[in-house]
Amino acid sequence: MPMYQPSSRRRDGGDGKFDADGGGQVLDLKTAVKDGILGGDGAFFGGGVAEKLDLKKMIAELEAIDVPSVFICPISLEPMQDPVTLCTGQTYERSNILRWFSLGHCTCPTTMQELWEGSVTPNTTLHQLIYSWFSQKYLAMKKRSEDVQGRALELLETLKKVKGQARVQALKDLRQVVVAHDSAKKTVADNNGISLVSSLLGHFTSHAVGSEVIGILVNLDLDSQSKANLMQPAKVSLMVDMLNEGSIETKINCTKLIETLMTGKDFGSEIISSLSLLVGLLRLVKDKRHPNGVFAGLSLLKSVCSYESVRVSVVSIGAVPQVVELLPSFNNECLELSLYVLEVLSTLPEGRMALKDCRNTIPNVVRLMMKVSESCTQFALSILWAVCKLSPVECASLAVEAGLAAKLLLVIQSGCNPAMKQRSAELLKLCSVNYTATIFISKCKLTRTIQ
Repeated sequence: MPMYQPSSRRRDGGDGKFDADGGGQVLDLKTAVKDGILGGDGAFFGGGVAEKLDLKKMIAELEAIDVPSVFICPISLEPMQDPVTLCTGQTYERSNILRWFSLGHCTCPTTMQELWEGSVTPNTTLHQLIYSWFSQKYLAMKKRSEDVQGRALELLETLKKVKGQARVQALKDLRQVVVAHDSAKKTVADNNGISLVSSLLGHFTSHAVGSEVIGILVNLDLDSQSKANLMQPAKVSLMVDMLNEGSIETKINCTKLIETLMTGKDFGSEIISSLSLLVGLLRLVKDKRHPNGVFAGLSLLKSVCSYESVRVSVVSIGAVPQVVELLPSFNNECLELSLYVLEVLSTLPEGRMALKDCRNTIPNVVRLMMKVSESCTQFALSILWAVCKLSPVECASLAVEAGLAAKLLLVIQSGCNPAMKQRSAELLKLCSVNYTATIFISKCKLTRTIQ
């Protein structure tokens, strides 16, 4: 039988000792924790805690932290709760190694060495170390959480008393706490904080206060009553003002908050029919310096266009040609949103005319077919169909020159859904009506095989 060589990952022999660095120096686990080798200070080792904590619960709640590799089961790559050691010196989570044996294996999973003795030995020292380490981290996390909750309550009380710059500072502090800690979000919601913060929005609210209030609200889960409260005309008017005049961060937060309000059951289209809101939204979409703002603006614009009564207003502010010109600069996420918006607006006579009158509609949209996603191709087909049907002689020729026919053939030969293939065939036929077969093939640069 070959001599057993410890793995580089784990050198725990089940006796409370492990090789810390692979150089042959065997350390006691208590010493390892005391000296900080495993990232702890040893404060909980062997001493217990005031109340018995559940290890499984602690592991679940501390999921995001880095765990010392010696605590990790090599099979599941998860922290061990009931570590057991094999005769090879390798340690595993009990349930995982027993499952390994139940599959008929008689080897050590890490070394693949045959086992000369099939029993498993509870590694009580490692178990105690794991429990102590997680207890320390868990109690520290709970203390931080309690401190955060206390701070959030303190700031809510402060907001009831202060005005002016002191109010702005209190809101800044509360915003930082809410953004950084989920427990603070819950504390604010559970202590009427949403209503308190929302009450600071109104006709006479300064932009300094308003931007901080919206920065807080956009990070909270708003119930239906909170959304209804924020739909008051004075509050919506302030959001629109800040969408037009605030910092880029404030503009993005305004769009996110308005989009959240649109999910409320009492939301009415009159809230988003303001031309000032639509103009501010389009200005945000056009600001290429801030990709996050472009995406947020397009996302809200998509939601706005779901209301038929608002679509004419969107067309009237010149949204169609401006979005068309921006298509080459958008990333894939933004292309999905922008093509959806253009496709929806193409259902209006005014929208179709605006698309036709924009000289880059056909080349920009054709270029995106079969390039981004199937949904983008579907939106592009609908847009091109609407434009070419409106003016077959003029637009079909432009589409052929832009390479539409070859793209349509790709769609027809692809695995796209039947409706897209049918629309592609109809559009291809529409494009060919002004040409003889020979000229059409030549214009499309098609091969004899395709003919």
